[in-house]
Amino acid sequence: MYPDPKGYYGRYGGRFVPETLIPALQKIEKAYAEIQNDPAFSQELAYYMKNFVGRETPLYFAPSLSKMTGQARIFLKREDLNHTGSHKINNTMGQALLAKRMGKVRLIAETGAGQHGVATATAAAVLGLKCTVYMGSKDMARQSLNVFRMRVLGAEVKEVNKGSQTLKDATNEAFRDFIQSFEYSHMVIGSVVGPHPYPMIVRNFQSIIGKELRIQFQEREGRLPSHIVACVGGGSNAMGVFYPFLQDPVRLIGVEAGGIDIIDGQHCATLSEGSDGILHGAFSRLLQDSHGQILDTHSISAGLDYPGVGPEHACLREEKRVSYVHVSDKEAVDAFLKLSEMEGIIPALESAHAVAYALKIAGELDAKAALVINLSGRGDKDAEEVISYLGGENHGN
Repeated sequence: MYPDPKGYYGRYGGRFVPETLIPALQKIEKAYAEIQNDPAFSQELAYYMKNFVGRETPLYFAPSLSKMTGQARIFLKREDLNHTGSHKINNTMGQALLAKRMGKVRLIAETGAGQHGVATATAAAVLGLKCTVYMGSKDMARQSLNVFRMRVLGAEVKEVNKGSQTLKDATNEAFRDFIQSFEYSHMVIGSVVGPHPYPMIVRNFQSIIGKELRIQFQEREGRLPSHIVACVGGGSNAMGVFYPFLQDPVRLIGVEAGGIDIIDGQHCATLSEGSDGILHGAFSRLLQDSHGQILDTHSISAGLDYPGVGPEHACLREEKRVSYVHVSDKEAVDAFLKLSEMEGIIPALESAHAVAYALKIAGELDAKAALVINLSGRGDKDAEEVISYLGGENHGN
């Protein structure tokens, strides 16, 4: 299985960073290799996963959605029920414990929707570490609740006013900080992006989702699901649920943000519409112009508003192991409302993209199909964004 020793997934991946950062990445790689064979680390992480994060998360059959589509049965992997409200804490707890083992006293994070920032701040608080989170000013405005949560948890939130003022620019600033402070800081990258070994580390910590799902589904149904659907921005929740099923006859579908329209600057459909290039330390797929300049992006979902994607996703697309599609802002909001009204579960706008595509295809599948949506986060953080999108409409009354 990927990556190879140089951090490549097929022809994607690698380590494209300033030479000054190479020793820090090598130390992280070495420390991670050591903890993989350390039962004490595994036990400590398992303790926090169970007693602090609240794992395992339930596998829930969605009867109303299933009845509405009329064919495939639809299940939800409830990552929204994790402490802090998303899958992000699976990774931040693992990386925070790794940082502490390495003697680091401070965590650095980049965040878009704020969920990774909140999860990093939470891990730092429980382990007694300092925390600095970089966030674009546009994202801070549309995710003010998560900004408040990070600050309450003791994190320093640094506003980024450069560029598009979203996740790309927050990531740039976080890397600058890391280059200057890696002797005492650890950068907790929130997705399966960045230079090796980060995509591998994040994928492995997030693969707890797919490992649990595999056991849960077999216990409930006596087989594997026919389809697994997950949203893709950088791609951590999708890699986490897909990875344990890559060798199985399960159809895996990643759903990107189609935004307003598939026109430059109006979407984030990187795998569907992008091209090969280097961004944030790795060779992958990205949205760029003919001169290699990063294009502006748009999604109603701050967590998907990113012009790149993890290199393993780029490899899986090229190998045709995973299908990558996109849905629009409107389709995502419609799915947000439908899941809320029909199942009593308010999803994150990121997750609503996966719900939207699952509902599109469920009615076309036969009655034997069993489709799992990875519900990566809860939607209370997105209430103001949806209200704004709906024009203040008091929906449902």
